[in-house]
Amino acid sequence: MQKIIRKKVYDTETATPIASAVYGAFGDPAGYEEILYQAPEGHYFLFGRGGEDSPYPEEKITAMSKDRATAWAVDHN
Repeated sequence: MQKIIRKKVYDTETATPIASAVYGAFGDPAGYEEILYQAPEGHYFLFGRGGEDSPYPEEKITAMSKDRATAWAVDHN
């Protein structure tokens, strides 16, 4: 997935996954997955996807600061 936010390109195909978290079981309508990425340019983003009753009924990319990304990684590993 690719998204442009504030003139920066966030692309799951070219970025490096840093950490991830899975909530629920596969096929659970409320289950979802979050993956923290670092783009080649150094910026961070969170990619989320899930079931129809999850926080991510559609795939979503959220830009994150380095501090926020670090805190997310610590909280989810």
